[in-house]
Amino acid sequence: MTETILEMRDITKVFPGVKALSNVNLDVRKGEIHAIVGENGAGKSTLMKVLSGVYPFGSYTGDIYFDGKECRFGGIHDSERLGIVIIHQELALVPLLSITENIFLGNEQAHFGIIDWNKARRRASELLRQVGLREDPDTLITNIGTGKQQLVEIAKALSKDVRLLILDEPTASLSEKDSHALLDLLLEFKRQGMTSILISHKLNEVKKVADRVTVIRDGQTIETMDKEDVTEDRIITSMVGRSMENRYPARTPKIGETIFEVKNWVVHHPLHPERQVIKGIDLNVRKGEVVGIAGLMGAGRTEFAMSVFGRTYGTGISGEVFLHGKPADTSTVGKAVESGLAYATEDRKVYGLNLIDHIKHNVTIANLPAVSRTGVIDDMGELKVANDYRKRTNIRSSSVYQITGNLSGGNQQKVVLSKWLFANPDVLILDEPTRGIDVGAKYEIYTIINKLAEEGKGILVISSEMPELLGICDRIYVLNEGRIVGEMAGHEASQEKIMRAIVRGEERAAS
Repeated sequence: MTETILEMRDITKVFPGVKALSNVNLDVRKGEIHAIVGENGAGKSTLMKVLSGVYPFGSYTGDIYFDGKECRFGGIHDSERLGIVIIHQELALVPLLSITENIFLGNEQAHFGIIDWNKARRRASELLRQVGLREDPDTLITNIGTGKQQLVEIAKALSKDVRLLILDEPTASLSEKDSHALLDLLLEFKRQGMTSILISHKLNEVKKVADRVTVIRDGQTIETMDKEDVTEDRIITSMVGRSMENRYPARTPKIGETIFEVKNWVVHHPLHPERQVIKGIDLNVRKGEVVGIAGLMGAGRTEFAMSVFGRTYGTGISGEVFLHGKPADTSTVGKAVESGLAYATEDRKVYGLNLIDHIKHNVTIANLPAVSRTGVIDDMGELKVANDYRKRTNIRSSSVYQITGNLSGGNQQKVVLSKWLFANPDVLILDEPTRGIDVGAKYEIYTIINKLAEEGKGILVISSEMPELLGICDRIYVLNEGRIVGEMAGHEASQEKIMRAIVRGEERAAS
């Protein structure tokens, strides 16, 4: 029988007004990859923060045993001394420090208080080779991509003689290529005898690497299943408490006249003005229509959306925007909103929300005149609006006074949507609207999108998940290297057709 390296027994964690964990049990075997899945807010990250000492002993009830010995961690350094290292979803790297400095930050290679930089660089080079990175250890973090930053985080964990590696949504912001590379690295670590805990919403990744899967729902352990018993349907049913045979809610489109049109849109790179990022894009969205933009990472999808919405990206921008057949001035964010355009960013934590403020203020911020009288905010009116949208979009929180940063990813996304719904746009651009959220919350977001389309809004959805675009869109544009290389009706589209359009677009560009 395989030896158990970790046991968590009857873990209960309570926050003011919320019971995040209720008698959760987890056991992890030595040398396995153990996946933990569950809806946003189910308690997965909270459980791992208890394990790693982020929430110290005394702030929860229950017992933790590592290598058969009871552990009472007072902080994260206590767990790291035993080789338990957590990599959070939000990378904890300092952009303007080098790779070497980041790897050994708080764990400096020092002798009598003096850092031995030669030793640090040599060790950093060894660790980078272990994770498959060939970067110079003196390279600044800000100069490498997100996928490589994730590998630096893993190298940092390896520097602490890790025995149990915890990864919280490690591929949430990675491209498909980088995600595969990271999963292959996890499998290599397993061959070397390392134990890992993987938290992920991507069920295909879980099926690929996990030896066992534990499902948590509403702060409770639902079941643990072995690899041979794992199916997506079984996981989904355990996660949401119901079968989800159709992951995309049904909708009968009622499509009207064109309400949004972009003609010959050209955008140059903000730091390299000689380089065209967007190269003469033409597209349109009709009333009641959900239109998708497909494309590989770096195709220019987000750059296009940001440049149209208030010219928040790029330089040397040219082209025309029309709303309801009339030229629209979208040269600033304020003017874009006044014209009837809204943009829900792909990075809700940085650009979409004020994480240290409560839900009420986040919901109304894009349309303050609607809750003001003679320039003074009507507090009771604002409260009524926030409660209305909390109910309308099913934001799960203790109240509208809950701090937004304490919400799960799916509920944060609903706050972003509520903010723009209250602004009452005619056209809503949604950039990766379901990134990093679970299958149940995704369904709720799709339901909101359908409802908006039924109300006659035009919806433009940018997504890296092709099944999502195929499941919710009436029409799909394919973007590659700043150009539209394909357009197809939703019912005629397939992943193969989209990839074929991208490949043909590359071939045309090369010839």
